[in-house]
Amino acid sequence: MSAALRASFKNPSLRVSALAIFFFGTTGAAVSPYQSIIGIQELGLSDGGYALLMLAAAVINVTASVLMGIFSDRLGDYRTSIVYVSLFGIAGFGIVYLMASAPAFVVSKLILLPVFGALNSLIFANVRASSTGLSPSALIAVNSTMRATISLSWVLMPGLVGLMLMKAPSMLPAYLVATASALVCFVLALWFLPRGETPVERHHEDRYKVFASLGEVMAPRVLLRVLSISLICSMLYVSDTVRPLIVTGKAGGTVADLGIIVGIVAFLEIIFIVVWGKAERYMRAVTALALGASLYVVYMVLQGLSSATWHVYAQTVLSGIAAAAIISLPITYLQDLIADRPGLGSSLIAVNMFLSAGLSAVVFAIGTRIGEYGATSILSAALGLAGVVLLIVLDGGSRKRMV
Repeated sequence: MSAALRASFKNPSLRVSALAIFFFGTTGAAVSPYQSIIGIQELGLSDGGYALLMLAAAVINVTASVLMGIFSDRLGDYRTSIVYVSLFGIAGFGIVYLMASAPAFVVSKLILLPVFGALNSLIFANVRASSTGLSPSALIAVNSTMRATISLSWVLMPGLVGLMLMKAPSMLPAYLVATASALVCFVLALWFLPRGETPVERHHEDRYKVFASLGEVMAPRVLLRVLSISLICSMLYVSDTVRPLIVTGKAGGTVADLGIIVGIVAFLEIIFIVVWGKAERYMRAVTALALGASLYVVYMVLQGLSSATWHVYAQTVLSGIAAAAIISLPITYLQDLIADRPGLGSSLIAVNMFLSAGLSAVVFAIGTRIGEYGATSILSAALGLAGVVLLIVLDGGSRKRMV
């Protein structure tokens, strides 16, 4: 990890990318822990309506991310795309805070914020393009460092926002914090992200055309592996949705408890992202990911059985260890599936997010219909276990450890 840090700080593009991804993470850290409470409890959306909205938003997000990845590869420039996508975040978070209504929430979540979500894969594409010449192990370390930077925002923001909202009549000010963070992303990209060398445009190369690029994404070799990762990552999405409802419901906690719990988990994630990165020197990447995902399966079952606040606090160590593997290890794995296309390869991160969000929406809808939020968590664990099995079947005996 020290080599990754040295590489990050020496390269201006990586340095600014790290700052940009921190503030991108801040937008989610400020809003996500309270999003389901705002949408369902404050603005009046039903459980089913909320789940449908999440599914539709995921479709738009993956479409925007893949198209922006294709466009950026063809243009040979990622900075321009980052600048424009940041504007969608400013508008999306801003209208929810200013209008404070269900229609504004729906428009934001359905149209504006899914496009802003493409910023994640665009920043990683810029990191990939700026890391030319690094060894595979160094690239893994750089990606892990970038992902740890997102987790750092989750350490700082949920607790601060939770304390800010503790006596507030509404949780909507969280969207004001996210608006300001999206504005910082825009400023960093526009004025501080290096333009780099003159981009090589590839508009007339057949491989870089839209349908040919989509064909690479839809190839069975790629899609099956993305599916295995998505089954695993869907547990994170379900947990983000049901944890606030379990903590403030069956477990009897408060909004402040929720913010502290999320902050603890994020702090542990930063530590264990480093640990998992070092672990890849001693075990294959697939083995490490399967181990981390299996631990998260156990956590999801325990979360589903929680009936007191101390139960959730006690589970934070297991959650942090396991989540660190799930949020960091798949990044380079997915990029390597289309290794010579930084934009398209990084857009697989968004494809994974789409499938994960879609699967989590289905699990949430089914789980809340057949049981309570705890049952939804346990159902998600079963789906995550299926993803571990598929990953081992596909790559358990063939994919080489990257060192």
